[in-house]
Amino acid sequence: MTDKTEIVQDGQTGSNEEVKLEGADLTQEQLIGMLNEAKAKADENWNQLLRSRAEMDNLRRRAERDVESAHRYALDKIAAELLPVRDGLELGLNAASTAGAETPKIIEGMDITLKMLRGLMEKFNITEVNPQNEKFNPALHQAMSAQDNAEVEPNTVLAVYQKGYLLNDRLLRPAMVVVSRGGAAKKPDQGLDAHNSQDQGMPGHIDRMA
Repeated sequence: MTDKTEIVQDGQTGSNEEVKLEGADLTQEQLIGMLNEAKAKADENWNQLLRSRAEMDNLRRRAERDVESAHRYALDKIAAELLPVRDGLELGLNAASTAGAETPKIIEGMDITLKMLRGLMEKFNITEVNPQNEKFNPALHQAMSAQDNAEVEPNTVLAVYQKGYLLNDRLLRPAMVVVSRGGAAKKPDQGLDAHNSQDQGMPGHIDRMA
């Protein structure tokens, strides 16, 4: 049986031309071979997809382990650097507790240990915030109380109760300070000394830097 189809030439349709369908001359064995080849190619592509998925899963799990390890051991380096500082403090404490301990040597040992700690903090970009006589900065300072003081401008830091610290310009802890209100200082004959005229009711909380 001869396969026939209509063909179009120059816009005209003719039905007298005969064309053979592609593959019409192939034997059954050849068609089966082509089918098996296509199936093998499809299986290969499927296996590649499965391997790619497995590799992606392995990469994801490896990344999760790396992140977990980074969080767990992020302080490994600084922790190792802190050990000599602790050793120095323990040696100083032991020396101070012995009978006949010499105060100058104890002070010298503590000073050496403090220098070690300062060097360690500098190495890891930890800087102190000591705003004595500076303008009050709510991003870095926390006001504990306020005092009337006519000799300085308002909102000047009069005293630092506790130093603050920054890590790479990010606030670790604000400096705890006393600020001036810029009011007139009280005279001695009015009762309390100006130094004791603190406003204990002033809110001490200042929002920290994000």
